[in-house]
Amino acid sequence: MLWPKSGFTKGQVIDYYARIAETILPHLTDRPLTLKRYPDGVQGPYFYEKRCPTHRPDWVNTVPIWSGRNEGEIDYCLCNERATLIWLAQLASLELHPSLSLAHDIERPTVLAFDLDPGAPADILDCCRVGLRLRDLFAGLDLECFSKTSGSKGLQIYVPLNEDVTYEETKPYARAVAQALERAEPDLVVSRMAKNLRKGKVLVDWSQNDEHKTTVCVYSLRARERPTVSTPVSWDEVEAAAERGDADLLSFEAEDVLERVDRQGDLFAPVLELRQELPESAGS
Repeated sequence: MLWPKSGFTKGQVIDYYARIAETILPHLTDRPLTLKRYPDGVQGPYFYEKRCPTHRPDWVNTVPIWSGRNEGEIDYCLCNERATLIWLAQLASLELHPSLSLAHDIERPTVLAFDLDPGAPADILDCCRVGLRLRDLFAGLDLECFSKTSGSKGLQIYVPLNEDVTYEETKPYARAVAQALERAEPDLVVSRMAKNLRKGKVLVDWSQNDEHKTTVCVYSLRARERPTVSTPVSWDEVEAAAERGDADLLSFEAEDVLERVDRQGDLFAPVLELRQELPESAGS
């Protein structure tokens, strides 16, 4: 019983990942993967695991990545097929956190990412307001961006790039965007991590745009009270939630997500293929 309050079992975790495999695997394939494991369920202790377990089956692929943080070379898991995904579920890796880069070109992110994290009493509806500002900002630059729930408290915005760009360009660009939003909406947005600044505001976390960081994968389960999922949402859904003041419109559990995918397909698919260039001032 990995989610005691909702009665969600390990068998249901394995079943969910087996059924969502076709949809989630393109977002995991060839990306170094950090596992977040909850062997005793979401109310018990957990740990992050970067090194792929040494007891892995022979058919689990790995990739050596130099960490540069006194850890040397780390063999990360690659989750490229359904069998590996089910094996990870069996390990109680409830959450899957891939790199923003592909393993063969680890210094080149494929997206620009913003994690919108509300500081209470702010909530996901405040994140919607900030997300819509980001959408409009990038639309003014002829760039498309896509939204997904974090599956926890907030919203995450991805700007597909899939071009020849480095973190030395994307990270300062993301920071500049966050700071610009903070100047425009000082009562709503904060771009600095200090907790004393975040009460009642939305942190636009630009720091995820880093070779050494990971972000929860779209369609990953989250270790909350209920088996919620990081779920792609349309901008119409974001607008509707903000207009109605209804945060429940952006909360999805495992079975909800499977039904959404059957009905709508993968709303995050364009993130994998859409090629866009940051403005030339990205590094300034």
